[in-house]
Amino acid sequence: MKHFIRSLLLALTIPLSVSSIAQSPSGAEGNSAPAGLASDTVDVQHVMGAYHEAVLAHDGARLASLFLPQCTLWLNVLSDDAYARVKAKKHDAVKVRLGSYTDFAKLVSASKVSFNPTHTHLQLNSDGTVASAYFDYVFLIDGKEQNRGSETWVLVKGADGWRIAAVTYSSNPHTS
Repeated sequence: MKHFIRSLLLALTIPLSVSSIAQSPSGAEGNSAPAGLASDTVDVQHVMGAYHEAVLAHDGARLASLFLPQCTLWLNVLSDDAYARVKAKKHDAVKVRLGSYTDFAKLVSASKVSFNPTHTHLQLNSDGTVASAYFDYVFLIDGKEQNRGSETWVLVKGADGWRIAAVTYSSNPHTS
């Protein structure tokens, strides 16, 4: 079962931690940015915080509610080194895997292990309607590193507020 969870997490991890946000302002964000854009950046950080809280609490329903249900894209790309390791063990391994936030939400709800996704080097950009978040992550399971890499989210601001529309992340799984 533990191997199954590790394999599924390799394909589905989205790591994040509000407590370790290190925001890097973009060149467009200065004192000249409209006040609404600054508050939208905070609102995007609230979505990111809600995501982290849902993962920690094993609340798959709350996690799923943060995504745009109609068309969310979820891509996991193995690093070259990770792909070579997997390919050596499994001839038909793929480098780019399509996943689903719904599968991750189910895993979060059903799992008994402790998840702790963390991130650093957060860079946010927004025009008040669309936003991007780029960060480095480390995903811990029961306090041990399982995966790390870089991740990017695309968010959109609809009638109900900000929702995650796409997630793409690199995977450099921990080797035992």
